[in-house]
Amino acid sequence: MSLEKVLSIAGKPGLYKLKTQTRAGFLAESLLDGKTINVSGRHNVSLLSEIAVYTLTEEVPLREVFQKISEKASGKEAISHKASKEELEEFFFSVLPDYDEDRVYASDIKKMVQWYNLLVKNGLTDFSAPKEETKEEEKETKTAKSTKAATPKATAPKTAIPKASSAKKGGATKSAASRKT
Repeated sequence: MSLEKVLSIAGKPGLYKLKTQTRAGFLAESLLDGKTINVSGRHNVSLLSEIAVYTLTEEVPLREVFQKISEKASGKEAISHKASKEELEEFFFSVLPDYDEDRVYASDIKKMVQWYNLLVKNGLTDFSAPKEETKEEEKETKTAKSTKAATPKATAPKTAIPKASSAKKGGATKSAASRKT
């Protein structure tokens, strides 16, 4: 499973796997204890695939940072997230030497290391880029779009409908005046 299905929920510890969508939100399974929770629209949820880390030149996607950590740790768990601030910053500097020290705090590094270790513990080590559409999927998409474009929308014929006169005569409309006579 890739990072597109892994979530971070504000106020909840650890990471979650997206299970299924419900009417009011979705169900997510905790990677810490395996419990399933209901997540509503009021929760602040972030997909790991959408998170990036500030560097001095650009923003690096989290999956690339995890890939670099994996290479440094030989695919195993990295340094503990409970290590000292200096140890965590030194480790992260060895992984991503041009990270922006002004915008990436020690707490962010701690969280990324904790997330990485949690993903490795659960066997979620596919940090590769999302797959592009295959040629078959592209053909299906193009075919569906061309059929939609070729099928004209059914519209009612436009006919001229005369508007009723709104000129008032003595406080009554023309139609009301003609009924009285």
